[in-house]
Amino acid sequence: MNQKINLKKMVLTALFTALTCVATILIKIEMPATHGYLNIGDCFVLLGAWVLGPIYGAFAGGVGSALADALGGYMHYVPGTLVIKALMAVIAALLFRVLSKKNTYLGQLIGGIAAELWMVLGYFIYAYLILGKGESAALSIPGNLLQGAVGIVAAIALVVALRESKTLDKVNSNG
Repeated sequence: MNQKINLKKMVLTALFTALTCVATILIKIEMPATHGYLNIGDCFVLLGAWVLGPIYGAFAGGVGSALADALGGYMHYVPGTLVIKALMAVIAALLFRVLSKKNTYLGQLIGGIAAELWMVLGYFIYAYLILGKGESAALSIPGNLLQGAVGIVAAIALVVALRESKTLDKVNSNG
């Protein structure tokens, strides 16, 4: 039985890794001022964190997002994206786990906000310290805030749809 659960978790992790990568690549708006882009991949980073938990969610969010950067020609962002998005998923999953005992949607909202704020801060620090952009790293903050807000709204809307269709019940079952 435990082997069946682990296989299911691995398959779902692969699915969320691919969904994160594809969502990041398919819908992106280039931001020339920051040498980056806006995308909807955060929707699947958050959704993966809530469904898979902190460890598998971190893998799916980090690897899926980093793979999108690599495939999109943003190699300078790959290491930062891997760490930032993985930690983003950990934050979202852990806060969801704790807060959803009182209210599932509150857990998702607070977890999503905290995770997205980490993403904004993480990319600022990465651009400022690692990429050496200095104060111009702050140019990415408004776009990342917008991306984060869209990611939260899209992820929660998708969760509502998946709950209504009973899809999440099937995903979370041990069968």
